[in-house]
This record gives sequence, structure tokens and C-alpha cells, in this order.
Amino acid sequence: MSEDAAARLLGPAEIRDLADLLGVTPTKKLGQNFVIDANTVRRIVRVAKIEPGDEVVEVGPGLGSLTLGLLETGASVVAVEIDRRLAEQLPKTVELMQPGAPLTVVHDDALRVVALPGQPTRLVANLPYNISVPVLLHFLEHFPSIVSGVVMVQAEVGQRVAAGPGSKIYGSPSVKAAWYGEWHTAGQVSRQVFWPVPNVDSILVGFTRHPAQPGTEAERLATFELVDAAFQQRRKMLRQSLSTVLGDTQAATAVLERAGVAPTARGEELGVAEFLAVARAALARGSE
Repeated sequence: MSEDAAARLLGPAEIRDLADLLGVTPTKKLGQNFVIDANTVRRIVRVAKIEPGDEVVEVGPGLGSLTLGLLETGASVVAVEIDRRLAEQLPKTVELMQPGAPLTVVHDDALRVVALPGQPTRLVANLPYNISVPVLLHFLEHFPSIVSGVVMVQAEVGQRVAAGPGSKIYGSPSVKAAWYGEWHTAGQVSRQVFWPVPNVDSILVGFTRHPAQPGTEAERLATFELVDAAFQQRRKMLRQSLSTVLGDTQAATAVLERAGVAPTARGEELGVAEFLAVARAALARGSE
């Protein structure tokens, strides 16, 4: 790597200097673990297949390590940052390292933002561990222009999101993520590339959005309610676990049979299509 290319990204010393300048101490509350390794940044950008002209939304840019890596490709970036100090500093850091790079900073809570400048088509982020799944689902729900992306999350969470039916780690996040698209793990990330060093492993997870949503918004809400009920009591048969949502065991059995799903099955056996079929059967019963 040339010295000029290296100078376009942040290294460990620059990140610590920035943190000192701002009086920022990474906190567990905000799930802050800053990436201090330029090779890891470029790896994330490469896995995400970011190209010049792409509109990228980044959640939790922190001190700007990944932001600079994204901008380096010629993409434009909208960065959503909840910490005011970091949100105010990021444009200054980018202007210093990559003058004129197309960055927009939105100072807001990622779980509340429902409008963004432009039409971002890619989501790339080092997501805070404590809210990674809710943030992912929130952005996929509210920003249909996002067609693909790569996020770095806690390894256990990432594996769960990408899991398929029948797996021991398959659960509510797996089904809800599958509603929006296809998911896959894209490699482990060393703990040593973070400051501070986390006490958990990290993983890259990639996704590609389905060309069309599987069902209507009402059907999505009904499906997600069933998914939550099924996995809150994942060891129970669906006729039991879904009885709290569908009325009672008898009603649940009738709805499951109408959907072509065995009442004795368990939630971990069903894919998003089967859960949607149950939701449609329940909605049809309600309209009769």
C-alpha cells in the first residue's frame, strides 16, 4: 500500500488522538468498539462490493474508520451517528483525510430515523453489539431502497441471523431477516482490530434484498407476531406456542391445518414462507 493510500484512512494512533481530542471513552452502553485496522476496513468494503457512485448508509460511524474506507471507493456516504461529539467531528476528519468526499452526517438514533437524504442502496456498518438486530430490521423496514449490504456484528448474533430452518441457532432474528432477503456469513474478524478489544468474536454478515417483499405490511406484522410467539416457547409444538396469539390450542390447530402446517411441528422447522402461510390463514379466519 502506498503512503498516500495509507494516509487516507485512520490508524490506531490517529483514532486514539481523535478520542482524546473529543474526550470520548468508548462505552458499553453505546456498544462502541472502534476499528483501528485499515486492512479490516478495506476488507469490509471489498466484501460489500462498494463501487464508485454507490449511495451507502453507515450506522454508527464512530470516529470514521469505515466511513473513510467507503468514501475511498468513490461512493457517497450518509452516516447516522447518535453521539453528538462524533457526529460533529466526522465531517472535519473526512475533510482533512479526503477533502471534498461526499459525506452527509445525520445526528440521530438509528432506531428512530425514518428518513434519510437521497436513496441509499447499500448498508455497511460496524453495528453496536447491543442493538445490531433491531437496527438491521429497522433499516430494512423503513428504507426499501437498500438492496444489499454487509454488517459486522457479534459472531453469535451474525450466525443466528444467517441460520436456516432446522438449525439449533435458528430463531426469531433468522426468520425476520429472511423476510427481507438472503443472508450469509462472510468471515470472522479478529478481536485485535478493535479498540477497546471486545470480549466476544465478530463476524461479517452479508445480505441481498428480495426483489419483492413476500407479503403485505399487514401480513408482515402478523407473521412477526407469530414468529415471536413460536420462539418464545421454541420447545413446544406450534399448536401450543401459537395459542397465545391465535386464541387457544384448538384455534391454533385449525389455523395451522388450514395453512398446511402440522400442528405438532415446532417453530425451528418453519421457514418464512410457512410462517407467512400461517399468518394468512389467521388473517383469513379473522375476516370471515
